Amino acid sequence: MALRLISLLGIFGLCFIAWLGSEDRRRVPWKVIGWGVAIQLLVGLLVFLLPFTRSVVVWLSSILNALIDASDAGARFLFGPIFVPDFNQTVGPSGAGRWIARALTPPFTAVPGDRLGTDNLNLGYIFAFRSLPQVVFFASIFALLYNLGVVQPIVRVFARFFRWAMNISGAEALAGAANIFVGIESAIAIKPFLERMTRSELCAVLAGCFGSIASTVLGLYAGYLRPIFPSIAGHLMSASVLTIPACFVMAKILVPEREVPDTLGKVPAVDLADDEQQSPMDSLILGALDGVKMAVGIVAALIAILGLIALLNLLFAQLASLATSEFALWRVIGQVFSVITLQNIMGVLFLPLTFLTGVSLDWQELWLSSQLIGRRFLETAIPPYIGLANAAAEGTLSDRALVIVSYALCGFAHLPSVGIFVGGLSTLVPSRRKDISEVAWKALWAGTLATLMTGCVAGIFFYEGAAVLGR
Repeated sequence: MALRLISLLGIFGLCFIAWLGSEDRRRVPWKVIGWGVAIQLLVGLLVFLLPFTRSVVVWLSSILNALIDASDAGARFLFGPIFVPDFNQTVGPSGAGRWIARALTPPFTAVPGDRLGTDNLNLGYIFAFRSLPQVVFFASIFALLYNLGVVQPIVRVFARFFRWAMNISGAEALAGAANIFVGIESAIAIKPFLERMTRSELCAVLAGCFGSIASTVLGLYAGYLRPIFPSIAGHLMSASVLTIPACFVMAKILVPEREVPDTLGKVPAVDLADDEQQSPMDSLILGALDGVKMAVGIVAALIAILGLIALLNLLFAQLASLATSEFALWRVIGQVFSVITLQNIMGVLFLPLTFLTGVSLDWQELWLSSQLIGRRFLETAIPPYIGLANAAAEGTLSDRALVIVSYALCGFAHLPSVGIFVGGLSTLVPSRRKDISEVAWKALWAGTLATLMTGCVAGIFFYEGAAVLGR
């Protein structure tokens, strides 16, 4: 009960933190805050507590898991069963335990009970062979669904609801609704209105990009946690829905609306593509090619960022070696740097924010959760999700922490996305490049606080039980 109370108070604590950085503290968007929080609490109630809607989340997870398995089929054809084992074969009657053992044991060791053929070798979970093909496959599927007209009505329903409930402009509501399914591509839907958008609208649009995840990477994130959190895919979708109103709340607090938007009171038509009408097969192939570009971008970002972080940590390690020096001053410096890494620095910075989510009162669990959430800011969400899966499999984190951190990590609120989103939006409207660059960092902060608010909602409604995790 105490943790749930912390999570509830954490929602308003995060709003207060955003207000401290507001451009105009006298303009408090009370309606946006009230309706944004109410929508999140309603969705959280549906996802976690009501049996019917909770079953819908599990059902949705089963569909998304089937898509993940389908993406593995294509990757398995290219790379073979050793690099891409069959999830359904490696998970036996005991559930996910054997698959986890296979994924986490050292390379080239046999795990009893695996049925991968005569070689029976464990190469671990190799990111390039397991996760990147899922990005390609999900991108192609989404492009096909858009071509068939499946996505547009759903986006429009969400957009109309957000505009009506929160009294925001139709353009930013449409962009936010589209962000549930796509990334920066959502800006294409409002391209005709970008030129005349207010600074507050631009901040809200960017905040939605930072705070949500694209459907193309949903399978990538879900793949890590699926063995220990079978319904993770459905929960990631619900986290995307939860985060959009949170993004509007934080963006409107940080950059309050001072003008009258052109699209106030109306929602534009949904158009997420600049291309002329394509056949379904063309959309499928072109979507896959877009997925390849995204996968290459992910690889490039991870190599550059993780390499730079390793280099800086190596510098800290060299300074830590001064602890054996004969000089007292050098020994003190060495002892200080013996506990300094970029991961620890981010863990310290995000510790108060992580506490507000109500993740745990246990220091070790709280510290590990803070490290994982803080790491996303620098490393993207991929390494933290892998770390979360490992920690949960080892029993280091409780089910409550697993769920809350899973929700809090669900977003693009990290430094590598700044260049992508600012560059993408500036390309669509070059004349607003300066305004976009100015609000980008506020939008990143809004997206970060929004994902933490989503973690708070999960903390309020989480209860101990296998049904929540889909086990």
